[in-house]
Amino acid sequence: MNTMITPAGKSATLGGKYSLITNVCAMDSSVTAVQSDYSVYRGVIGDLLSGQEQLPSLPSITFEIRKAMGQQDLSMMELSRLLAKDPALSAVLLKYASSPLVGSQTPPQNLLDVIRLLGMNQVERITMVHSIKSLFSVHSVKHKRLFLEAWRRLALKASVSTYIAKHMHFKNVLPDNVLMAALLSEVGTLAVLSAFRNSDDTPDIPAYVALCREYAKSLGVITLKQWQVDEQYLKVVQEIGNWKGESPGPPNLSDLINLGLYHSLKLTHTKTDLPPIQELTAYQKLEEPENSVVAGGLTFVMSNVQEIRIVAKSLF
Repeated sequence: MNTMITPAGKSATLGGKYSLITNVCAMDSSVTAVQSDYSVYRGVIGDLLSGQEQLPSLPSITFEIRKAMGQQDLSMMELSRLLAKDPALSAVLLKYASSPLVGSQTPPQNLLDVIRLLGMNQVERITMVHSIKSLFSVHSVKHKRLFLEAWRRLALKASVSTYIAKHMHFKNVLPDNVLMAALLSEVGTLAVLSAFRNSDDTPDIPAYVALCREYAKSLGVITLKQWQVDEQYLKVVQEIGNWKGESPGPPNLSDLINLGLYHSLKLTHTKTDLPPIQELTAYQKLEEPENSVVAGGLTFVMSNVQEIRIVAKSLF
């Protein structure tokens, strides 16, 4: 068991000052007004970081499930009864176990079937996925739009990363950890959004993106430390988007997630200033024939986009 979860209700704090953003995107002619609005948004995030507002905490059912799974004598039947206490989680597990990502010829009919098919470790990870999504309830149409956009991008990145992991068979990367790592790597962007759950002012998409660039990594690391997740996931958050970082040795979990992020940005045309894939540290660790490139991405990814999107939809 790699993931340790603490009970809901704890909050993490970070003291000190925060560096001012140096390049605010002005979306109209009223630059001063845009900067003023952004200053208000930064104040909300500052309150979250300084401990005036609680960071997102995992649901108590997640802690209960994790605690039970730490028992060596836990039976599949006992786990299925515990999972059944959360109907929404049960539905997510059944949907995931029936998805192309799993590829079972006989779709599961109940939670016991799901546990037999996925195994307890994977059930734990899917529970975490559901818990992360459930943390970020929406409070307005604008808030919902931002959440759906963030989760849609997150699901695609997770799907691409998982597909690459299954195709590449990295010796030092466990495929079961990939989905978890991809999702946890975006906790900071969701935490930025959660800062506005009780606020009357919700940022628009450009302001939200700017806030994520400034705060997402810090919020992600603090939140995951609060949840006491395995150190390997913290490292992924710290290295996400670092295309040319120093990372000696064979491809690792951070490399894989960065490849997933790169392709998800390319597929959604979210970022137009991406470096050529050949310049990525993660790419330079790949060997033939997996390093074949077409349309600016790995051939085996770009040739199977439809399948990847189906898997992403199953996570949505």
